[in-house]
Amino acid sequence: MTAPLPPAATPGTPILGADILGADDILADIARRMDLNGRHKYGLSDINQIQHGLQAAWLAEQAGDPPSLIAAALVHDIGHMVHDLGENPAAAGIDDRHEEVGHAFLADRFGPAVCEPVRLHVAAKRYLCGKEADYFAKLSQDSVRSLSLQGGPMGPEEIATFEGLPFWREAVKLRRYDEQAKVKGLETPPLAHFLPHVAAALKDG
Repeated sequence: MTAPLPPAATPGTPILGADILGADDILADIARRMDLNGRHKYGLSDINQIQHGLQAAWLAEQAGDPPSLIAAALVHDIGHMVHDLGENPAAAGIDDRHEEVGHAFLADRFGPAVCEPVRLHVAAKRYLCGKEADYFAKLSQDSVRSLSLQGGPMGPEEIATFEGLPFWREAVKLRRYDEQAKVKGLETPPLAHFLPHVAAALKDG
C-alpha cells in the first residue's frame, strides 16, 4: 500500500519563540541545533547529519540555485535533529516523518520556496523511483530501507498528482542533492558560509 503525499504540516515546533526573535537569533538557533544534533551519524552512511546538510547545500550552490533552495538543501533533514527517536529510527522500522517535522519547525520563519521542497523531498524520492527506471539502483542502503517505510515508489496517479504541486521541481532537485550528499571525507565550506543564503530566504518581518 502506498502512502499519501504528505499534507502541509501545521507549524508546531517553533524556533525558540520565533515570533519575537530577529534574523540573527533565528540563524544562531539553527546553527546551534545543527551543531548539537548534527553530529549524529547520518543513517548508515560514514558521515554525520551536519556533513550531509553541508554537502547538499554546496551542491545547490555550485549548481547556481537561488538562496531559497540552498537553504532548503542545508536544513532539509533538520526534522531528524528535533525529534527524540534516536539516530536511525528506520533501522527499528519507524518512519520518523522527518519531512513533516522539519516543515513544521521551519514554517514560522521561511516561505514556501524553502519549506515546500523540505516537506516534499521524501515524496520526491518516491516520485523518482516510480518515474525513472534506474533511480532505485542509485539509492544508498539507508534510502532503500526508508523507502519501504515511506510508501515505496509512486504509481502513475501519484506521479501525476505530484507533478501538479507547487515546488515539485525544486523538491526533485533537492532529492538528487540529498542522494549525492553522502561522501565520506568530502571537504565543504563551513556552516557559516551558507548562513547568508539562509538569511536571504527568511520571511520578511
